[in-house]
Amino acid sequence: MNLNRATLMGNLTHDPEVKTAAGKKVASFSIATNAVWRDAKSKALKESVEFHPVVAWGHLADVVEKYVRKGDRLYVEGRLTNRKWEDRLKQKHERTEVVVNQLIMLGSARKGAKPEAVAAETATAA
Repeated sequence: MNLNRATLMGNLTHDPEVKTAAGKKVASFSIATNAVWRDAKSKALKESVEFHPVVAWGHLADVVEKYVRKGDRLYVEGRLTNRKWEDRLKQKHERTEVVVNQLIMLGSARKGAKPEAVAAETATAA
């Protein structure tokens, strides 16, 4: 048996970009995660940040489009996938991204956001 599972909890780096592809709605966004540690020599706290590209399809794309904005905190589960494409200038591109099958909205960075819109709502891919 094989396993392809990715779990992230972090903040959105920009508002989701929503498009229609292959007849389905798809939301693309990026989640920032961080790691904090104490430097052995200087004893100073150090931090590194990683940015993870994420995509959500169908119903999850609808949820993301309606409720999620830059700075919001999300928990996502999904699978890693690799995409390859060639742009108009014939340059080849490759990208690894997380395809979401479950997300939980943990909170909003927006002032005045309605709690019911950003409460820990769980959405799962159908």
